[in-house]
Amino acid sequence: MALQVPNQMKTLIHVNQHVVKSNAKTGATDPVLTVKTYKSNVYAHEVEIHGPSRVVYQPESPLSCGAKVWIETYAEVTINQTRKESNEDKDTGGDV
Repeated sequence: MALQVPNQMKTLIHVNQHVVKSNAKTGATDPVLTVKTYKSNVYAHEVEIHGPSRVVYQPESPLSCGAKVWIETYAEVTINQTRKESNEDKDTGGDV
């Protein structure tokens, strides 16, 4: 399943280190990429960014989920192999 995030919507993408560690420990293959917009969080195995983006490292001011490193873009994003949750759902967060 592929989802599209339209142009002009700020999108943040980060790797959830807690899921990476859990997958390594249990052998699971849960999605480790978190794609955040003001509307929702989507968890994915693969993300394509169709335009300009930047990688941000802000250890002094992490995202609300705790991530200190993320990709930020206003370009269209294609998200493959997903699990969607609303912003009310808890994100365990993490940084790379």
